[in-house]
Amino acid sequence: MATDHPEPAAPPVGPFIFRILDTKSQEPQAAHAQSTFYRNLDEALDLRRSSSNFYSVVENTWDADGITDFYSGDMLGLGKSDVRRAEFLAELGRFPDFTVGPTGARVIDGTYSYLKKSELEIASFHGAEHGMLMSSAFEANVAVWTAVPRPGDVILYDALVHASTREGIKQSLAIDKVEFPHNSVDGFRRVLGDIFASNRLVREAKRTVLVAVESIYSMDGDVCPLQELLEVADEFSRGQGNVQFVVDEAHSLGVIGPKGAGLVCELGLQKEIAIVVHSYGKALGAVGGFVLASTSIRDMMANFARSIIYSTSPSFPFVAAIKSGYKLLRDGHTEEAQERIQHLVRFFFETLTSHSVWPAAQQMGLLLVPLAKDWEERPFLTHIIPIFTRQKYNWWLFFHILDSNFCTFPMEHPIVPLGQRRIRAVLHAYNTEDEVRKFVNAIFTWVEEMVSIENGSSEYAVPHAARRVYAWMAQEKLTGFGKP
Repeated sequence: MATDHPEPAAPPVGPFIFRILDTKSQEPQAAHAQSTFYRNLDEALDLRRSSSNFYSVVENTWDADGITDFYSGDMLGLGKSDVRRAEFLAELGRFPDFTVGPTGARVIDGTYSYLKKSELEIASFHGAEHGMLMSSAFEANVAVWTAVPRPGDVILYDALVHASTREGIKQSLAIDKVEFPHNSVDGFRRVLGDIFASNRLVREAKRTVLVAVESIYSMDGDVCPLQELLEVADEFSRGQGNVQFVVDEAHSLGVIGPKGAGLVCELGLQKEIAIVVHSYGKALGAVGGFVLASTSIRDMMANFARSIIYSTSPSFPFVAAIKSGYKLLRDGHTEEAQERIQHLVRFFFETLTSHSVWPAAQQMGLLLVPLAKDWEERPFLTHIIPIFTRQKYNWWLFFHILDSNFCTFPMEHPIVPLGQRRIRAVLHAYNTEDEVRKFVNAIFTWVEEMVSIENGSSEYAVPHAARRVYAWMAQEKLTGFGKP
């Protein structure tokens, strides 16, 4: 079978063209050519380029004309909302004499009145005693795990927790750090039982097991069985309080729960969870992270989290952007968008699973969408949808989706575990049924093309979109990305 194509070569649309172009080894600049320092840096970058995992810092184009956004984190559409912008400007207008920059370090003289009141309002919205605002959810997770665990405590974490949680755990004072199988209640029970059996201090409630989970997992889109995990913890703890949970809600704020308050509030577990971390760089249309916790935990972070102690406080405009976003949540402005996401995700799964090619695509291993299983039975659905094909075909599926003017992203190691590359799609309140339908049809068009290739009825060994990209790559003297 042929691998070329008579049609003109075509680079992929959007910023991905720069990612491919940047895989070409760069000529060292003259001033750096003989420098050991820069030579070593270039060697490390070239190694990353050779694995097709090189990331380029380029302007996004998912909001360009003709491109449908199934990728960005702006789930509710607040990031581009005129109402959101107006509320932010109105919040600034209520305090015309605000200071643009922060006044100082948080633990010295940086906690000004507006910041303190905003933190209490946010904590109240989520049903928490107190909280602390930080520059990012990454910083928030690192602060929690470097400040809260005490020597002798044990950290028990889900296998798929975020890199920020892992970074914090790595720096933690806890010596024992144990993983349990992702979202497995039975696996959690087994590992927790092993900890209680082997650790006398935990068993006697002199030390604590701190459990790290996420409400919605960023790469798999599945929901933590939080209620079930708490019940297992109670079996061992027996009311002694020596098993406590830290829940990262980065992908649930605005999407699930009453007025978008998140999974913990959806399940009514505010009094059962010690720490909750929220992120504002996605649905809220702002930036920053927040730790919901007791006053004692807040004070632990202020005294033991170096990222807080040695950083300046958030500025007034930074806080105002977050507070104005919460006003929209609190006033119910986002509830329609929240319901819209649920409708569109259900429509996606209905359209996907009712397609005539769906059974054959699964049977042949050309298409796997784990969240499509029993989707009708779940009380709520998530906006993150991982789409799998055979590992060697992942780039081909991505190029076809991109060629059909849908912006998704191919997730590769080290973002996902080895052997688990996938396409990650995100549905937003501003997407339409027609866009979802066309997206599903584009996927099945690719599946049908691959069936023809695999059964020998096609004259080509590589699908149409990938052939065009690879022809362009050949002109540019580029390799990788599944290129034969």
